[in-house]
Amino acid sequence: MTVNEAVNAVISKMEGAMKERLGKMARDLSVMRTGRANPMMLESVKVEAYGSLVPLKQVAAVSVPEARTLEIRPWDPSTLQDIEKALQKADVGAMPQNDGKLIRLSLPMMTEERRKDMVKILKKLGEEFRVGVRNERQDALNKVKKSFQAKEITEDDLRDLEGRIQKVTDSFVKQVDDQVVAKEKEILTV
Repeated sequence: MTVNEAVNAVISKMEGAMKERLGKMARDLSVMRTGRANPMMLESVKVEAYGSLVPLKQVAAVSVPEARTLEIRPWDPSTLQDIEKALQKADVGAMPQNDGKLIRLSLPMMTEERRKDMVKILKKLGEEFRVGVRNERQDALNKVKKSFQAKEITEDDLRDLEGRIQKVTDSFVKQVDDQVVAKEKEILTV
């Protein structure tokens, strides 16, 4: 492997790690409560059914018939009670209403104070992801600098690589910021 290939592998690995972080952030933001019902809010709910803990989506279909209502229709009607218990235990912010065939969750309106609290949590989460992206950059820079210290690359190459790494990092930090801004707008929309 040539030095150029090794350096490209370092940058490629860094980009992969940053993409993973961005994907995790998207998943974390999708379960964050806004003023609207979102099936992803129930992503972490586990139901004790068939002798083991299984994700809710494996035993029921979740739909959004109205802006603040979630409907959970079990595949097997015998699991309805288990699903209701799991939803109560998960404390999703609404009491499940069981009508014998399906369960409805009517989410209350978020207060202005609660929306502002959610935005604070969102901004803190965004900062954690920006720090994570910068940590990936630092790891890549350290590997490139080791190549320079081992006299495998020139000082000009080092500067070029640092610039490429910074450009990729800036791109990912901007994507994090864009996701935070979009989610903030969603949270503050009444």
